Amino acid sequence: MTSPGNPVNRARILEDVATLMAESLSKGVFRPGVDPVPVSGKVLFPEDIVSLVDSCLDGWLTAGRFTSAFERELSKFVGTRSALFVNSGSSANLCALSSLTSKKLGDRRLRPGDEVLTVAMGFPTTVNPILQNSLKPVFVDVNASTLNIDVSILEEAIGPKTKAIMLAHTLGNPFELDPILKICKERKIWLIEDSCDALGSEYKGKRTGSFGDLATLSFYPAHHITTGEGGAVLVKSPLVKRQVESFRDWGRDCYCETGCDNTCKKRFEWQLGDLPKGYDHKYIYSHIGYNLKATDPQAALGLSQLAHLDSFIKSRRENYDYLRSGLENVEGLKIADATPGSKPSWFGLPVTIAAESGIDRTELLRFLDSRLIGTRLVFAGNILKQPAYQGIEARIVGSLANTDYVMHNTFWLGVFPGLNPAMLDFVVESVTEFCRDNRKKRK
Repeated sequence: MTSPGNPVNRARILEDVATLMAESLSKGVFRPGVDPVPVSGKVLFPEDIVSLVDSCLDGWLTAGRFTSAFERELSKFVGTRSALFVNSGSSANLCALSSLTSKKLGDRRLRPGDEVLTVAMGFPTTVNPILQNSLKPVFVDVNASTLNIDVSILEEAIGPKTKAIMLAHTLGNPFELDPILKICKERKIWLIEDSCDALGSEYKGKRTGSFGDLATLSFYPAHHITTGEGGAVLVKSPLVKRQVESFRDWGRDCYCETGCDNTCKKRFEWQLGDLPKGYDHKYIYSHIGYNLKATDPQAALGLSQLAHLDSFIKSRRENYDYLRSGLENVEGLKIADATPGSKPSWFGLPVTIAAESGIDRTELLRFLDSRLIGTRLVFAGNILKQPAYQGIEARIVGSLANTDYVMHNTFWLGVFPGLNPAMLDFVVESVTEFCRDNRKKRK
């Protein structure tokens, strides 16, 4: 699929691109209070843009050689059988859960009204596919220390109609997989790991995304690597993989790669549904699907970013440790704990304000914002309090007291690799100053 153009000219173009990007990506000295401290963001290298341009010079803009290589290297990194590139992490979640509704999965397929267990605290697109597939979410509370599912109420939450569990590793911190995998195995429940914030995180020596029947990733610029927009579905079973591909690719039954024909060797011999025998297999649809495919230039960028992933993960962990050491003794603040047995690839540093501290979260965030220090809340908070989700059909287990506490008292700070020690020092100084002044005002 490469361009037939002159290879010497192509090499000269790519060399010029590398030189240009080396100049434009250089950064100056950080100026506290003048330059922003982003909560997240992309980190690009000249070779990333070279890879992007290289793909564009092929003239093959849909899935191609870079997509195949990206999917192969991604699945190898995580430790799962297959990876399928899609146009966003949200699409990955939609494809993953939708694939389990396929009739081709027999008795294990999800049917309207079946229950999917999740938590009320998180990002909407972990929950949305449950509702979009006419399934019923079962909301459980989180552990106040790790911000992940409280596994102590897992048995209570599982009912006779619970057919799947779909959970995110909150801010890169793995949820407790052992008890969840045990109950999934015993009761033949599907597990989908939303690993969009956790690429490179580990639980007991294995990377997240390799435990569930399916897992999802996001490559939005805020995440561990970027393809601009983009995401992936990680799959163990070849049968399930085919259904993910189908839902991603308009719902078609054909499994030919882009640009290929007649992989099945019987393109004009199929008879499915009420179609006439011999109807072109490329135009037979087994599911009511979508077009959620990504492009080869995006994959080219992702493939180049993968080469930096180990160093990105190392930086995230170092930045988390740096911030934690500077803030963990600040009175009134509590830093979230890593799940026992885990080694997170942190997406952010979660900070919870103690109720008795008298610190007003909104005032603290306004203060940090005035200093151009980025912060975020833990996504939707208690999603049942959001306007879009009021009145949805759901089952709620317990009081969701910890979820509500996080909604009112928790925020997170950036740890992404684009931050340097001067920026992190400014964050620590600013948070400490606000909390110190708050104590003085209360005395």
